[in-house]
Amino acid sequence: MRAAIEELLTLLDLEPLEHNLFRGRSPQAGWQRVFGGQVIGQSLAAANRTVDGRYCHSLHGYFMRPGDPGVPIIYQVQRLRDGRSFSTRLVTAIQHGEAIFTLMASYQVEEEGYEFAFEMPEVPGPDELPAEDELRRLINERAPEEIKRYFDRPRPLELRPTELAHYFTHDKLPPRQHLWMRATDHLPDDVLIHQAALAYMSDMTLLDTSLFAHGLSVFSKEVISASLDHAMWFHRPFRADEWLLYATDAPSTSGARGFTRGFFFKPDGTLVASTAQEGLIRRRTR
Repeated sequence: MRAAIEELLTLLDLEPLEHNLFRGRSPQAGWQRVFGGQVIGQSLAAANRTVDGRYCHSLHGYFMRPGDPGVPIIYQVQRLRDGRSFSTRLVTAIQHGEAIFTLMASYQVEEEGYEFAFEMPEVPGPDELPAEDELRRLINERAPEEIKRYFDRPRPLELRPTELAHYFTHDKLPPRQHLWMRATDHLPDDVLIHQAALAYMSDMTLLDTSLFAHGLSVFSKEVISASLDHAMWFHRPFRADEWLLYATDAPSTSGARGFTRGFFFKPDGTLVASTAQEGLIRRRTR
């Protein structure tokens, strides 16, 4: 478990090359393309290196090309604005001389203001759900081979879904999903690291929700899927190494695209972050 966390921290600890220029690497896990959450997290980590005394409150990114895990990713940061309350950064992730991802991030000084938030859905808590070993056993007993391979991969996140039906059936299901997630080990006490880690985590399972209504998943061989864009808003303090409920839904699928939303809650019901994403869910024709 600790090895996976060390790998995550290494991924987010970018190498400075020059003023506003950083290099990130990918794990050599045999993947054909770079995990989208990695590029989001590394882009945010690059932007964080150029801001002092302020924390990110929102980010918006676009995926343009699949990332090649075999070569480093160069992150170029543009300091667009530093105002009295807000700072804005534009990050371009580059491979083979071309942009593969862009991220706009906004930072704000801490302020007091009005307070309101959605309530957390009523779902079982993480201690009431199968732990990682038990979940893997259930998956290995009943799930298709591609899902078994996914759960057998070492990763820095522990997942505890509240519903398992979508792993075992091709029935059409309501387009919503709830799962608890956290880093598998302790992370440093640095807000910026926890934000980058949650950005990494936020791409996990999100697009899959848009396929539930069609009795499919991102593992289905008849589907070509890929993230197209990603947005995230940080509302309140949190730790990515403590349990967070990721509640996602998919209001629409059309034009070979699925639109999904997500909300992160602490176990006490506090809403700490929100996400939105549109992804390609194209029917494979051959």
